[in-house]
This record gives sequence, structure tokens and C-alpha cells, in this order.
Amino acid sequence: MGELVTVRAFEGLTGEVLTEARARVAAAAAAPGVGTLVEGLRIRLAAVAGGVLAQVNAEVDGRRIRVQEATAGLGDSLDRVSDALRTRIRAVSEAWAPLPWPGHRTAAPTGPGGEPVREPWVVRRKEPSLVWCSPEAAARTMDAMDYDIHLFTDPATETDAVVYRVGPTGYRLARTVPAGPAGRRTSPITLSPYGAPRLTEAQAVDRLAGAELPFLFFAHPASGRGRVLYRRFDGRLGLIAGHT
Repeated sequence: MGELVTVRAFEGLTGEVLTEARARVAAAAAAPGVGTLVEGLRIRLAAVAGGVLAQVNAEVDGRRIRVQEATAGLGDSLDRVSDALRTRIRAVSEAWAPLPWPGHRTAAPTGPGGEPVREPWVVRRKEPSLVWCSPEAAARTMDAMDYDIHLFTDPATETDAVVYRVGPTGYRLARTVPAGPAGRRTSPITLSPYGAPRLTEAQAVDRLAGAELPFLFFAHPASGRGRVLYRRFDGRLGLIAGHT
């Protein structure tokens, strides 16, 4: 499988390091007990504040997954991302089970004095065609891709919505407009009674930075489409906006 693993890395890494990264991730995907089809392994190694981010994307029996770990050194990042990959492959190959809360989350990047890294402007934009699916399906995708929040369109209300990781149950649903529960659920997803605030991009950036939030769900002031502003591992901001 090693020849199918691609690596994208920051400058300064030697060919030997990239070969090792490719071999370790391939070995994790083919570990005894995994017992499933893993394809399209893509590794990204990025320099972030205070260390290295290792991210792996793959397909497991047709389902997309992602794992990522940020540590002080490259070796630690590869150790942790390989372990996380084995665990994620097994998890998505079985029936979905809610993850414990709060669980492990990688710490946000900090500066030399321990202060949060802040660059209050958007450096990456994504405009996907949002998937129409149930909140439970959105939560499963969020877990498989190691997101803290996932933007989708809720067919029960035909409006954009998010599921995100939060206590006490670990999962919460919020929509662009207030709405009651969409029928009976067996999953532990709580419902926010409030619609998303309508904000311009500049207003959303100010609110996220002012409150030191990890992400912000809001609606476009004109179209009402859902948007997610989030903090990247490097401390800068990304924006996900539903394709119009």
C-alpha cells in the first residue's frame, strides 16, 4: 500500500523523513485487526506554532475519514496520528457509537509566552455543496473527519444546520432558524432553541476574536445560508460557506 500514500509537507524535510512518514501511515492502515479496505491515504505535515501538525485523510470502505495531531516534534506527531488512524479505521468500520465527552482534543496553538495565537482575518475559504442528511448522519461524519463542528442541510426543516461537540452529551444541533426537534431520536444530540445570528463576515470575525471562541456558526445576512468561522491549527481563521 505504501506506493498509494501521498505526502505533502513543509519545506526543510528530507526525503528520508517523508519516506518514514509514508511507511508508518501505510503500516497503521494495514495493521492486524483492521481488516477493511483503506484507500487514498494522503498525509499533510505542516509547521504550526510550537510544533508540527500531522494530518491523514483516507477512505475506508468508501467513507471519508481524517485524523490529525499537533505536537512539539515530528516523531511524536507521527506516533499519535498513526495510533489515531488505526482507532478511527476500526471505529468507522463498525456501527456508529457516540464519542465520550469531553474526550481528547489537541490544544490550540500558543505563542512564546503561552498566549493564544490570533490573526483575526480569514486565510482559507471553502464553499462546498452542503449534504442533505439527518443530524445523526452529520454527527457520524463529524466524528469520522475529526471535526468539532459540521455544516449540513437538515431535510426536516430544509435549512442549513450544524452539529458540534459540546457537553453534557457531547453533541448539539443548531439551525439557521429556530425549530423544534425533528421527530424521535435515539442519539444523544441536544437541540439549541436559537437560530444562528445573521452577521457579515467582518462582524463574525470580531465576535469570534472578542469571545475567544473555537468556532462560530452564523447566517449570511442576505441569503440566510449557514456559515462556519473556525480557528485553524495555526491560529488563523477559516470560513466554510454553503455553495449558493
